Amino acid sequence: MMERRTQIANASKARTLAALNILFSSTSKFLPYDPARTYTPEEREYYDALCDRFLRAVEASLKFFRSYELMLFGENSESLRDLLNRMHKAGLISGAMQWFDMRELRNRIAHDYLPEQLQDLYRRIHAAALSDLQNLQKSLLTLELRENRSGTSSTADG
Repeated sequence: MMERRTQIANASKARTLAALNILFSSTSKFLPYDPARTYTPEEREYYDALCDRFLRAVEASLKFFRSYELMLFGENSESLRDLLNRMHKAGLISGAMQWFDMRELRNRIAHDYLPEQLQDLYRRIHAAALSDLQNLQKSLLTLELRENRSGTSSTADG
């Protein structure tokens, strides 16, 4: 059972790192959105891709947190707040509030269409990617998930 949880957590970690890498590919080309400008559909593709990649990175991260928590504790938290607090205590994230902000931002992506709102949305995605998500990526790159000889899961920072 523990071996399976460790395998799931490792697979989830790999998916999260892949999603983060794709997002950072978009953020490295970030250009602030100008609400006064009329963008062609081709020019909007970059911003649409940025939103989609942000959504995928946040979702992949949250799924990893769930699998990592199950591996470490043998159970999942009853609330997102408890999950994020556990991840904070584990040193993976800087705090739960930043992740609640990213979750709220993820929810807004589907609803904001006014240019002024889009400008703020893209700026916030870029800021989140450059802080919390890059910190998560660094943590994941050094996080080694493995099975102990005793049959319990453990982590080791490399």
